Amino acid sequence: MKQQPVSHQFSLLKKRYFAPFFWTQFCGAANDNLYKFAVTILLTYQWQTQWFPSSMAGVIIGGLFIFPFLLFSATSGQLSDQYDKIRIMRNVKNAEIGIMLLAAFGLYTQSVIILLACIFLMGLHSTIFGPAKFAYLPQVLDDKFLMGGNALVSMGTFVSILLGNIAGGILVAIPGNGHLWAAFACLLVAVAGRISAQFIPPLEKKPASNKINWNPFTETLKNLAIARQHRIIFKCMLLISWMWFFGAVFLALFPVFAKDILKGNEHVAALLLVLFSIGVATGSLSCERLGLRRPALSLVPLGAAGMSLFTVDLYFSITVPDTQELRSFSQFIAQPANWRTMFDLFMLSACAGVYSVPLYTFIQKTTSKTHIARIIAANNILNAFFLIASALIVGLLLSLDISVPVIFLLAGIVNILFSYAIFLTEPGFKKKPFKTGRYF
Repeated sequence: MKQQPVSHQFSLLKKRYFAPFFWTQFCGAANDNLYKFAVTILLTYQWQTQWFPSSMAGVIIGGLFIFPFLLFSATSGQLSDQYDKIRIMRNVKNAEIGIMLLAAFGLYTQSVIILLACIFLMGLHSTIFGPAKFAYLPQVLDDKFLMGGNALVSMGTFVSILLGNIAGGILVAIPGNGHLWAAFACLLVAVAGRISAQFIPPLEKKPASNKINWNPFTETLKNLAIARQHRIIFKCMLLISWMWFFGAVFLALFPVFAKDILKGNEHVAALLLVLFSIGVATGSLSCERLGLRRPALSLVPLGAAGMSLFTVDLYFSITVPDTQELRSFSQFIAQPANWRTMFDLFMLSACAGVYSVPLYTFIQKTTSKTHIARIIAANNILNAFFLIASALIVGLLLSLDISVPVIFLLAGIVNILFSYAIFLTEPGFKKKPFKTGRYF
């Protein structure tokens, strides 16, 4: 049942049907990244194991986390369409506490195998939670406030990613027992998420009517086939997955970009991450005002154009210092030549927020409630494929000695070509309001 309208998107954070849900998903995303980054730092810099290559820690951990999205997204979508979404969220949060207890044991005993197993399990935790999360919003928000709700969720996700990475890096750097502090923090955040989930009010019960296909491979193909039945929804899914591809290029290259190109230390790399995350959050929150509370696909071409414009300008704004000595945070921001680079990075990520929120909102608004979780699951599968492709392509380009600024420039050029190839073939992106009908 739809709740009473709200005055603006931030007032949703005061509503019982939204606030506990928001903080539940916020804690989950923060914990994913706190744990992943803490383990990555430990296996890269502090703990050396003969069978585990420390230089590949980031790639291996990222792959383990994404792998469940490929395998189990289709099954997760069925579960969220079939059963009570609140119950699924609470059970997932229960499982997260168990995973973090196991991870704490792994951190205490310094067992690399246990830590990697928990990375996979946290990926599975997010795989199951994702469809329930996005399918929950259309059931509690009026259509004209769905964009604002998605904007807050997007903002919360990127802020929690940022805070999780920062907390993971700080905690494991504590001399002596940093890994134990990280374990305690992960368990604490998991418990906080479970407490928040308990306060999410129940939804109207829906009788189970569809038999669940437990074969993840056939169900994955079935979900993708269902999504392809309606061209504009599938194109929205492709555009969302491209946004993740585009963002992953920058996130993967920030450390080497900061060190080798900008000649900045690890604090400068952290600054780039902060600018990117705050930019996406700012762009996401601006969607409601830009769309005048109407889920407007016309915002998507605007976001795509901005992403490419500021990426190209980023390429031309980069000034490489003559010195080989790494500059500190204060030294970096004290140079006016770097201000344009920071501005471009912030703006291209803000445009990515403008780009993505209307797409998620359109899918939620135009898909039947009985299929929405499965469509979101199909989108997660595509996202995983695009993220893997991003990592492989970036690795290939780096192996060919193509510089980081040139890779950024290529991403900006391909972005405008890919996005507008879809826009120009789909009239729906030229219309300001969405259709009122539902698919499936």
